Amino acid sequence: MIEGILGKKIGMTHIYSEAGEQISVTLVKAGNFVVQKKTKQNDGYEAIQIGINEKKESRVNKPMKGHFKKAGTPCLYNLMEVKGDNLDEYKPGAAINCNDVFKVGDWVDVVGESKGKGFMGSMRRHHFSGGAESHGSMHNRAPGSIGSSSDPSRVYKGMRMAGHMGARNVTVQNLRVVGVRAEENVLLISGAVPGAINGLVVIKKALKKVKK
Repeated sequence: MIEGILGKKIGMTHIYSEAGEQISVTLVKAGNFVVQKKTKQNDGYEAIQIGINEKKESRVNKPMKGHFKKAGTPCLYNLMEVKGDNLDEYKPGAAINCNDVFKVGDWVDVVGESKGKGFMGSMRRHHFSGGAESHGSMHNRAPGSIGSSSDPSRVYKGMRMAGHMGARNVTVQNLRVVGVRAEENVLLISGAVPGAINGLVVIKKALKKVKK
């Protein structure tokens, strides 16, 4: 069994439990193809390369065309290597459905790229409270002092200042799989996952839950 799969975030909705409780869920389409198999004999380690999101053959260069042709899969946008147990059962060209890896009740960690917000000031980026807004302070949204003059006579690295916000890898841990639509290859995951609609996400078995 592999440790995780790739998915495409479809959007959010809500469902109701048997007790009538409303649960907010994120829908993730998670059908993958096995593109390549890594072995200890050839590569020094065991893993499989999986892919998702088909694309036109005209958009693929010749080396990658040969790579996909050898595997017997359509051309794909996104590729990733995953490890796991009993990898002999995964053959290049085979499809991996979401219900082959996860079932209802499983705990997962989801990795995705957060939405980019562009250049943001220190109040929004770091949740600063700001200065006084009355009596002509002119300091209501300023970042404040960032360093001393004589010692150290410089600004320390990592100082919380204005800058680019978002568009970074974010991991949300310990989310629960509350539904599996095998015929559509869609997982229903409780709560929100990072990224925009149609964004790429990685769904892995929850590390902290596995340790327990």
